[in-house]
Amino acid sequence: MTNKLRVFVTGSTGYIGTRLIPQLLAQGHDVTALAREQSRHKLPAGCKPAIGDALNGDSYRALAKGAHTFIQLVGVSHPSPAKAAHFRQIDLKAGLESIRVAREIGIAHFIYVSVAQPAPVMKAYQAVRAECEQRIAASGLSATVLRPWYVLGPGHWWPYSLLPLYKLAELLPLSRERALRLGLITVRQMVHALVRAVDQPAETVRTWNVPDIRIYSAFRNEGAINFGIH
Repeated sequence: MTNKLRVFVTGSTGYIGTRLIPQLLAQGHDVTALAREQSRHKLPAGCKPAIGDALNGDSYRALAKGAHTFIQLVGVSHPSPAKAAHFRQIDLKAGLESIRVAREIGIAHFIYVSVAQPAPVMKAYQAVRAECEQRIAASGLSATVLRPWYVLGPGHWWPYSLLPLYKLAELLPLSRERALRLGLITVRQMVHALVRAVDQPAETVRTWNVPDIRIYSAFRNEGAINFGIH
């Protein structure tokens, strides 16, 4: 049986957060979700609202105190090379502030959604996420770092047509490692892997790449592998 944990989530009204929080609540966890006042209505039902600014850790520090797990999900929606400045202004700032606050208030387990590395495109996005990973490693926090590449789901369908090419590349020895590292996962797989990370906290810093996310998400489906688009 899963131990009930207090979980603090940033990026709670986003693509992953709105799907993750109901699953955490279903597991019996006590979830506090950070949001701006104007976004309070977007929070999933059942969580406790924490009104603050993800770019200013001092605005939510007291609200996060006492949580066991801190999940950092803040990021620019629909990342693209044209958004390089936004990655530093939003993703990096929010990431560094969350790490600082988590360390200062004694969070037991920090969960960070990064990105697959290395990759041939989105260099600015990777650089920001890598910088946050480095800060996590230096912080002394116990952490789980997840490295998806592209998360398929509502509004994020365009790479679906590439799945046959991925399957072919995974069969070829010269391309297999890269195809797996930059593989596509579904939002359901991502959510299931995050729930597993919460249920089984890291003792040091562990990194889950795409193959790991697929494996750990499978355990959330009662042991059955389900890579469907849900």
